[in-house]
Amino acid sequence: MTTFEQAFTDVESAAGSALKAVNSLASLARQMHRAAQDGNIGNMKRCADRMLSSIKLVRQEVENAASAWPFDDAAEEQYLREFYAAELKKTAAENRLRIDERDGRLIAHPSVVRILANERAVRVDRRRVSAIRPTKLTTMLLSNQQRRPRFRTETFLEALYRAYLMLVGRERTDRLLTDHEAGPVIPLLRIYEVFTSLPGSSRDYDQTDFARDLFFLESSSVRQVKSGARVSFHASTGTRRASGTLSFVGPDGELVIYYGIQFSGGSR
Repeated sequence: MTTFEQAFTDVESAAGSALKAVNSLASLARQMHRAAQDGNIGNMKRCADRMLSSIKLVRQEVENAASAWPFDDAAEEQYLREFYAAELKKTAAENRLRIDERDGRLIAHPSVVRILANERAVRVDRRRVSAIRPTKLTTMLLSNQQRRPRFRTETFLEALYRAYLMLVGRERTDRLLTDHEAGPVIPLLRIYEVFTSLPGSSRDYDQTDFARDLFFLESSSVRQVKSGARVSFHASTGTRRASGTLSFVGPDGELVIYYGIQFSGGSR
């Protein structure tokens, strides 16, 4: 089976040949233009004859380029659904980029990649990307690894705290800040439900995105919200049930599982 990478290479080569033929025709047209300006009838006629031959080559090369892509619409979508992930992972490995697959998502830490087969595109984190040639996408993902993540740890922690307050009741949780009592452990999937309560929001920010942000938070030194409460993450018997947990893959391929969150009181 022809891979996407090979198909893109073939189209690139065919388009290059067409471009070369078009440039040759354009060069002859410029020569004929100069000959006419100079009044050189001999050169003008020779250019005209050569242009007639050149245009036949241009037509052939354009036809070759137009037919170089071997996939029809149905085959494109099928390849993206069934084979593209494996090809991307293979290309990434050849370029020393680790890609792990988790819950139907491709994780090239810290990026999360979703294949949008019916759109002939991928989504890298929240950005839709139409450049899906495996070598091109691999280069982009490698570049993402070199950049500092655009993640506001404090802002995310405050958002977690607000969702936590909504779920356990503001009156009891506010009291934690004065008596140093620990609040209840709330499953993070319930926090995620609060985060994505608006219609369509879970499509743009799915559970893998949420787990990635939890990983960023836990990997940071930030633990306290402005009002003084401190966050902690908890395992549970729920960690044995995939339906009750969130997971992410760290930079070395380690699986990180999240179940619950808790805030404890502190000084105001």
